[in-house]
Amino acid sequence: MNITVLAVGTKMPRWVDEAVNDYAKRFGRDIVYTLKEIKPEKRTSSVNAAQGMLAEEKRLLDAIPAQALVVALDERGVAPTSIQLAEYLKTWQMNGEHVCFIIGGADGMTDTIKQKAKMLMRLSSLTLPHSMVRVLLTEQLYRAVSILHNHPYHRE
Repeated sequence: MNITVLAVGTKMPRWVDEAVNDYAKRFGRDIVYTLKEIKPEKRTSSVNAAQGMLAEEKRLLDAIPAQALVVALDERGVAPTSIQLAEYLKTWQMNGEHVCFIIGGADGMTDTIKQKAKMLMRLSSLTLPHSMVRVLLTEQLYRAVSILHNHPYHRE
């Protein structure tokens, strides 16, 4: 199964890259995990939030793998448990889906991106920094895969 994460933002702190890479290495041969950083639009006096999100929208749409099932992270999305996320992954894997998760920029993402998504999902009801979202999403995806493989990483 292929999992791609598109994350608006570059130049994350070293600990973020290390944590994401650590979890990504744990997936094993069944999962091809790719994190693609998308350049954020600089906000200036001549570029407001809406204009910035439109520029980021184009970059995101261009980066979505062909035929991918899109899951956009959004504060109004469903909040699955780890077990439910594992079930989603199992279904997507059985259907041969390439799943693409999208983490928007500082101002969020456009309605066009949200409408392209098969699912809107949230990791928490709390507001989280984008760097933390990358780590949490990657860890939860690894946890879901470990649940599917009956690996003892997840405990109930």
